[in-house]
Amino acid sequence: MAKQNTVFKDAFNRCLGLLENSDSLASEPELGNQLGVSRTTVRAILTRLEEIGLIEWSKRRKAVLRKPSAADYFPTEETDSLSEIIERSFMRRILAGGAEPGMQINELELAREIGTGTTSVREFLIRFSRFGLIEKRPNSHWVLKGFTPEFALELTEVREMFELRSAAAFAHLPNDHPAWAELDAIAALHREILADVDNRYREFSELDEKFHLLVHQASRNRFIVDFYDIIAIVFHYHYQWNKTNARQRNARAMEEHLAYIEALQSRDPAKIEGACRRHLKSARETLLQSIN
Repeated sequence: MAKQNTVFKDAFNRCLGLLENSDSLASEPELGNQLGVSRTTVRAILTRLEEIGLIEWSKRRKAVLRKPSAADYFPTEETDSLSEIIERSFMRRILAGGAEPGMQINELELAREIGTGTTSVREFLIRFSRFGLIEKRPNSHWVLKGFTPEFALELTEVREMFELRSAAAFAHLPNDHPAWAELDAIAALHREILADVDNRYREFSELDEKFHLLVHQASRNRFIVDFYDIIAIVFHYHYQWNKTNARQRNARAMEEHLAYIEALQSRDPAKIEGACRRHLKSARETLLQSIN
């Protein structure tokens, strides 16, 4: 239910955007297509819009009674983007199946599980398939081709080029850039988890993803940030594939992150490059071990 609730909140906020410039709303199927959600979610959105006095809903007629105010929106921290929700559900399904080559993924089942429309799921799978990890089959089916050591090495090579460039760019961000405050918050969270690492080491995968995405965003390069999707899926979820020595491995990676963060804060290019290379070398070794 939590997943569907997030889908609902995200779609509801986007639907409020539609109300800004319209006197009425489209039909339920059209709204479902516009928002990329199921008919059930559309009805839940319309019910809430009526409850808070934004629309008058009578069968097919959905008249707008007033423009939305800031108070009508759900807070952004409660509304992960639809692509993030689909990605997490997709990875959960792969992990539950052991990430074995030949594993089948059904887009209809995935859409039903998330509570979204099949179009959004299909778009995500098509985008993901360009990396050669999954392949389209007839009747809404996809097949996982497997994470081979060759694939991992090719990926790490590109990741290292992109991240070294992004880390160097981070040092040149202006002092008042919000990324510095975010970096401080991420460092504090690392220390908090390390202080209770026996109980919280499983939280590392999500923290790892958050930290590296922040670094990549400093590149201000749309291709580097877009490529990050595949990095996140392969590098950060592999921590969950191989449970061997997970506590020690995650603790070590967090220590490396803190050294890397310290280097970024120093703005010293040589320190940044050294810390970045050391961490990426460890990440490469860990990835190859988990695949083997």
